[in-house]
Amino acid sequence: MRDKAISALRAHARGEIEKHLYNIEILLTNPQGVAEHPDHLETIQKEIDNISTHKERLDVIDSYFDNHVN
Repeated sequence: MRDKAISALRAHARGEIEKHLYNIEILLTNPQGVAEHPDHLETIQKEIDNISTHKERLDVIDSYFDNHVN
């Protein structure tokens, strides 16, 4: 049960990172297609901040829980 929970937490964080990377890619390659975000740099910065949050979660899991669980 513990291993499944750790694995699920890792998968969630990785999925969130992928989502925010995708959002950044859209903003960088097609900024005119995202009209509700007039300040593109601020929006990209928010996405980077979200990535940082989930990366830190992965780091905590790796530092304090069994590293052999993927």
